[in-house]
Amino acid sequence: MRAVSLCAGAMALVATLHLVAAAAQGGARQPSRRPAPPTKKAAPAPAPAPRQEAAVPFRVGETLTFDVAWSNYLVAGTATSRVVEKRSSYNSTAYYIVAEGRPIPLVERFYQVYYKMDSLLDSYSTLSQRSSLYSEEGSRRSFASTLFNRSAGRATYEEQNQAAVQLTVPANVQDGLATLYTLRSRTFTAGDSLTVPVADEGSLYSVRFDVGAPAPLKVPIGQVEAWPLRVTIRDASNQPVGQNVAAWISTDARRLPLKLQADLPVGNFALALRSAQ
Repeated sequence: MRAVSLCAGAMALVATLHLVAAAAQGGARQPSRRPAPPTKKAAPAPAPAPRQEAAVPFRVGETLTFDVAWSNYLVAGTATSRVVEKRSSYNSTAYYIVAEGRPIPLVERFYQVYYKMDSLLDSYSTLSQRSSLYSEEGSRRSFASTLFNRSAGRATYEEQNQAAVQLTVPANVQDGLATLYTLRSRTFTAGDSLTVPVADEGSLYSVRFDVGAPAPLKVPIGQVEAWPLRVTIRDASNQPVGQNVAAWISTDARRLPLKLQADLPVGNFALALRSAQ
């Protein structure tokens, strides 16, 4: 993984029983010579309530810029995440979110990499509709996408020049980028925990967030009060992925992701927020 009515039935049953009882009583009586009174037209069913978009702390145009630290490099690269637009998508409306990362020129001399991930985040359910990842690693180029079919409980992962992979997924599954943005919409309390299923690169992961007490955090954008989140990632075999994984979300109305960190086999990474527009 790269650094988730019984009421209506009862009413219908009661109405049906009432009609059956009325019909039985009418059959037992002698037919009347008087014409039956005109029946009243049934009142039209009330129109369904219009769907409401979910309240979110971000907006179209928001751009977050992070300094990326890697192993011995204090600043090894830059990452940005943008809410590009809100548009019609898959019979709904979605935020189109794009995150990009590349090394600084000094590091790029040795490691020529570039990553771009995007997500279509449904503005009503705040669930991912689709995500994709484009990467450049030296001369290698790759593209992969994940399409979520919520009604079928499946996700289709397609990698360039490879056969599609079908995954059975829970109803609240997310992609990685959508997870970060929906996390910002949650209300935290110290001691709480939540688990989100995340589909990434054709595999399903379980990501648990344990919430600590808010405290000041110093990052390039300044010193900000933040909720610390300890993150535990496990794969489909319940094996841990990464170590020392954590995130910090500001306590203010914008709920900014201030810092992300993880110890991975390729090194220790930390993203610290430099600017938020």
